[in-house]
Amino acid sequence: MFYVYLLQSESNQDQRYTGYSTDVRQRLRKHNEGASIHTAKYRPWRLVAYFAFQDERKAREFEFYLKTGSGKAFANKRLW
Repeated sequence: MFYVYLLQSESNQDQRYTGYSTDVRQRLRKHNEGASIHTAKYRPWRLVAYFAFQDERKAREFEFYLKTGSGKAFANKRLW
Protein backbone atom coordinates (compact mmCIF):
# COMPACT_ATOMS: atom_id res chain seq x y z
CA MET A 1 0.00 0.00 0.00
CA PHE A 2 0.99 3.61 -0.55
CA TYR A 3 0.00 6.31 1.91
CA VAL A 4 -0.49 10.06 1.88
CA TYR A 5 -0.38 11.44 5.41
CA LEU A 6 -1.06 14.71 7.20
CA LEU A 7 0.99 15.78 10.20
CA GLN A 8 0.54 18.66 12.61
CA SER A 9 3.22 20.01 14.90
CA GLU A 10 2.45 19.64 18.59
CA SER A 11 4.81 22.49 19.46
CA ASN A 12 3.37 24.91 16.87
CA GLN A 13 -0.21 24.09 15.83
CA ASP A 14 0.06 26.31 12.73
CA GLN A 15 2.75 24.04 11.21
CA ARG A 16 1.41 21.25 9.04
CA TYR A 17 3.08 18.77 6.73
CA THR A 18 1.76 16.52 3.95
CA GLY A 19 3.81 13.55 2.88
CA TYR A 20 3.93 10.20 1.11
CA SER A 21 5.23 6.86 2.35
CA THR A 22 4.81 3.11 2.21
CA ASP A 23 5.10 2.88 6.02
CA VAL A 24 3.34 5.67 7.91
CA ARG A 25 4.45 4.60 11.40
CA GLN A 26 8.11 4.46 10.45
CA ARG A 27 7.87 7.78 8.60
CA LEU A 28 6.24 9.51 11.60
CA ARG A 29 9.01 8.14 13.81
CA LYS A 30 11.63 9.56 11.42
CA HIS A 31 9.94 12.97 11.41
CA ASN A 32 9.94 12.97 15.21
CA GLU A 33 13.60 11.91 15.33
CA GLY A 34 14.52 14.92 13.20
CA ALA A 35 15.59 12.92 10.14
CA SER A 36 13.80 15.31 7.77
CA ILE A 37 15.21 18.82 7.43
CA HIS A 38 11.76 20.07 6.45
CA THR A 39 10.10 18.98 9.71
CA ALA A 40 12.88 18.79 12.31
CA LYS A 41 12.38 22.36 13.52
CA TYR A 42 8.77 21.78 14.60
CA ARG A 43 9.03 18.45 16.42
CA PRO A 44 7.14 16.59 17.81
CA TRP A 45 4.56 15.77 15.16
CA ARG A 46 1.22 14.00 15.46
CA LEU A 47 -0.58 12.10 12.74
CA VAL A 48 -3.86 13.82 11.80
CA ALA A 49 -4.97 11.57 8.93
CA TYR A 50 -3.71 9.17 6.32
CA PHE A 51 -5.09 7.84 3.07
CA ALA A 52 -4.24 4.43 1.63
CA PHE A 53 -3.87 3.73 -2.09
CA GLN A 54 -3.09 0.52 -3.95
CA ASP A 55 -1.74 2.50 -6.88
CA GLU A 56 1.49 4.44 -6.24
CA ARG A 57 0.76 6.95 -9.01
CA LYS A 58 -2.62 7.86 -7.51
CA ALA A 59 -1.06 8.30 -4.07
CA ARG A 60 1.64 10.62 -5.43
CA GLU A 61 -0.94 12.58 -7.44
CA PHE A 62 -3.10 13.03 -4.33
CA GLU A 63 -0.09 14.20 -2.32
CA PHE A 64 0.78 16.68 -5.08
CA TYR A 65 -2.83 17.90 -5.17
CA LEU A 66 -2.88 18.48 -1.40
CA LYS A 67 0.22 20.67 -1.80
CA THR A 68 -1.43 22.92 -4.42
CA GLY A 69 -3.51 25.98 -3.59
CA SER A 70 -6.84 24.27 -4.21
CA GLY A 71 -5.65 21.13 -2.41
CA LYS A 72 -4.65 23.16 0.64
CA ALA A 73 -8.07 24.86 0.61
CA PHE A 74 -9.75 21.43 0.43
CA ALA A 75 -7.61 20.07 3.27
CA ASN A 76 -8.21 23.13 5.44
CA LYS A 77 -11.96 22.83 5.00
CA ARG A 78 -12.33 19.03 5.17
CA LEU A 79 -9.30 17.39 6.79
CA TRP A 80 -7.83 19.61 9.47
